[in-house]
Amino acid sequence: MTNSSLSPEVLRAISATMLPGFDGPELPDWLAARLRAGLGGVCLFSMNIESPSQLRELTAAILDANPDAVIAIDEEGGDVTRLHHQTGSPFPGNAILGKLGDPVGTEGIAARVGYELADAGATMTFAPDADINSNPNNPVIGTRSFGTDAHAVGVHTAAWVRGVQGRGIDASTKHFPGHGDTENDSHLSLPVIDRSLEELRERELIPFVDAIAAGTNTIMTSHIMLPQVDPEHPATLSRTILQDLLRGELGFTGVIVTDALDMTGASGKTGIPEAAVRALAAGCDLLCIGSNNTDPQMGEIEAHVAAAIESGVLPAERVLEAAERLRVLADRGRTLRAEAASQPVPDTAWPTPAAVAATFDVLPGVSLPTPSPEAPVHVVTVEGVPNIAVGPLPWGSHAAQTAEAREAGLIFHLVDGTDLSGAVAEIPTGVPIVVLGQNNHRGERVQAVLALLRERGDAPSTVDMGWPAPDRADAQIATLGASRLAGEAFLERWLSGGFAAEEVPR
Repeated sequence: MTNSSLSPEVLRAISATMLPGFDGPELPDWLAARLRAGLGGVCLFSMNIESPSQLRELTAAILDANPDAVIAIDEEGGDVTRLHHQTGSPFPGNAILGKLGDPVGTEGIAARVGYELADAGATMTFAPDADINSNPNNPVIGTRSFGTDAHAVGVHTAAWVRGVQGRGIDASTKHFPGHGDTENDSHLSLPVIDRSLEELRERELIPFVDAIAAGTNTIMTSHIMLPQVDPEHPATLSRTILQDLLRGELGFTGVIVTDALDMTGASGKTGIPEAAVRALAAGCDLLCIGSNNTDPQMGEIEAHVAAAIESGVLPAERVLEAAERLRVLADRGRTLRAEAASQPVPDTAWPTPAAVAATFDVLPGVSLPTPSPEAPVHVVTVEGVPNIAVGPLPWGSHAAQTAEAREAGLIFHLVDGTDLSGAVAEIPTGVPIVVLGQNNHRGERVQAVLALLRERGDAPSTVDMGWPAPDRADAQIATLGASRLAGEAFLERWLSGGFAAEEVPR
């Protein structure tokens, strides 16, 4: 932007609103240079994290280049994890927390997540997920939601905000004004929620109202269309939704963060540079660009924003306002993290695997075969196509399997390729089989595996570690979570006889 006619203050403000991602475990030279010049921060993903010590070195390098930098991570404390992408999360996840029904416990889990993030050098987490999973066919929310009741979701959302921010980590409550009633993934398309503003007030907005009351420092937008509220713009690009509704009616004064602008729902028609201009004009303050950005790409985006200001399309005052909000956020965050550093480490006693296992929903009359070394049971974990928000990571019993489980008579199979017939052929016929999947009713791969097993005469038991269909087809047991803790809870309950035939169903 060296040829721009804008003042250095405005040029630096433009850069301050940008939050790109990058590839690899080390800070690239180009990104360090941009941080020194005032870049707003970075978003870290699994590809940036190899170990706790490496992550601390990376975040220290980022803050050395720009002490005000936002270091954001998608760490939801369950199925979506970056810190634990190699092993699966040790936390239960929102849907299980919702079923446990203990807001104090939810706040404690969030405090533990915040402690880990602060120890890693992060400053912000894109959590909690405040979406109400009102549509069981939702392909992107599911177990990331605290549940289907708006008021209960609001209570747990507020608790999560208090817990994580109590450790000095900015919460980014998402996805405003609510992504729970969609049947499409905004990574891949532009979902539509055809609800009136009054209907939104009665359901979708309730958790965001509670999060604002709890003091959430930031709110993340969603790339969804609400034609009855704004028939022309998705929420991220809508002044009606962000200024009139979020800031005006709900009174939010903190930082508005976009969901990633490389998603189809935001930039599929215009490209990222124009989406950045429109997001800023709509009222967004911090632009999450994507996961693997480059120096030339960032230059193009910033130049496009500068040109929009020069032409009068985007007021310079709007960008200066956004940069000032981010400066205030950085100052407050440093103070809060310094205060949190002197606090004791959060308690890790709750929830136990037994407490998590007690939330599992077992259909009446359902039991699992009891394994023994003489009569083993084959556990078939079917890896579906990973949700883009979740990404590939170990999950469920596959992440939690132990030598003890194998010695008890469980034989584990992982089906993760395209040769499903070959994978099923390796499983003996006529033996007890338990098939585990996520969102089994929507998973093409798990449906194909179940069909192959049934065609040859097997009658597998079915466990859904995602959000099951209302009719519970192919979900005799539903765990509402697939974190490593959920997998440990499932195996512990099974091996202790908790799914035996004599069990009285809940």
